[in-house]
Amino acid sequence: APEIQDAYNDVRNDKTETNWLLLEFVGGRKDELKVASTGSDGLPGLIQNLKPDTAAFGYVRMVMANDELSQRTKFVLLTWCGPNTPVMRKAKLSVQKADVKNVLRAFSIEVAASDSSELEEESILLQLKRAGGANYDRQASAY
Repeated sequence: APEIQDAYNDVRNDKTETNWLLLEFVGGRKDELKVASTGSDGLPGLIQNLKPDTAAFGYVRMVMANDELSQRTKFVLLTWCGPNTPVMRKAKLSVQKADVKNVLRAFSIEVAASDSSELEEESILLQLKRAGGANYDRQASAY
């Protein structure tokens, strides 16, 4: 969907405030995704929008400081499956994740979570450090 692509480009663009997006399923039943929300308050803002009874996909821009002079922007793909997500939705998630990755192409790490306690910023930054520059698709950038 064009609005998903637009939200993705917005998060990727360093010149905009937007640094996360959240995709949810339309009307709960269908397999169609929509942009549920976007924001400029980083991972904490994204986490506040995750619901216990839904599956969703998040995409976050995070800035990592290597040292006081160099900062690197990294992107995280989140697959969220709340603890009360319906069984059929859970079962289809891996198939839908493949589709999501066709749009949200460039990311350094992928995180799957079913509880917000699994999404502590320090732990994700540590995973990003470990990952280095791997799995980064630079030519996908439109700027």
